[in-house]
Amino acid sequence: MLLQIDIYEVLKKMLIEYIIPFAVALIVSFFSSPIAKKIAVRLNAIDVPKDERRLHTKPVALMGGVAVIIGFAVSLLYTFLVYRPDNTSSWFSSLSPMKTAGFLIGLVMVIIMGVIDDIHPLTSKVKFPIQFIAASIVVLSGTKIKFITVSISDIRYVPVGEVLSIILSIFWIAGITNAINLIDGLDGLAAGVSGIAALSLFVVSVMMTPDIHIVFAILYVALAGAIMGFLPYNFNPAKIFLGSTGAYFLGFVFSVISIEGATKAYTALTMIVSLVALGFPIFDTLFAIIRRVLNRKPIGEGDRGHIHHRLIDMGISPKFSVIILY
Repeated sequence: MLLQIDIYEVLKKMLIEYIIPFAVALIVSFFSSPIAKKIAVRLNAIDVPKDERRLHTKPVALMGGVAVIIGFAVSLLYTFLVYRPDNTSSWFSSLSPMKTAGFLIGLVMVIIMGVIDDIHPLTSKVKFPIQFIAASIVVLSGTKIKFITVSISDIRYVPVGEVLSIILSIFWIAGITNAINLIDGLDGLAAGVSGIAALSLFVVSVMMTPDIHIVFAILYVALAGAIMGFLPYNFNPAKIFLGSTGAYFLGFVFSVISIEGATKAYTALTMIVSLVALGFPIFDTLFAIIRRVLNRKPIGEGDRGHIHHRLIDMGISPKFSVIILY
């Protein structure tokens, strides 16, 4: 009987610890989405269909990512400054000011770039350098991939050299940042896939034994909540799009948290899990790069060869195509 009560208390405690950041993020994001739409309309951040790659027929507001960002930020501020879950003090005591500053500087750069891109579309020649600079700032501040998994069955990994670590980390951050943006071609697709990935990584973080992973679990569940609060406005027919603001934000946050999570756990297994959870946007991006290189087209030039485009060309409706990709 005592054992049952203990288990019940543990489960209740865990539920509260994770429900609070999820609920706060969802509620704030949901009520912020109409505000983000009004801001987008006022700034003329509107996606007007001009070519065959666009699958919507009417102009739709961009910058929906603003609502996701606000929901995520408010949730974390409330959780860590007001609610203060147990077992997080050790993580904050080990938090590197240099890493934190590097992450925030890079994140602000990416968000500002996304906002500008939604208002006045930027070329890839402008965006790629900014993304690599933002990624470099994060990596040089100390957030780096330090291990490569060589065996999943017995979880064996080997450390990588300093130079290779920097190169891999920069390309990982810049790559994931772009990957989320590239799949943002159907109503609710990029946001939904990101939400599924966040929930998957949240479950893995909860299963990790070190207490320190409660922080990463909170980060992922808050991100999931912010996305879920935005999705009702983003499902087909979408009232507002995630936009470059949201897509770049999500990709950047996913990439950095996954690296730091692997570092804190001292295992590259969490990187493998991140690779699987973000498998769809990663492989769609890789195929896009290969396809454009073979066709001798600029890598940053859009085309109609993405997986969601192929499903639509097969005669599958946009709504069902999104469900398939989920």
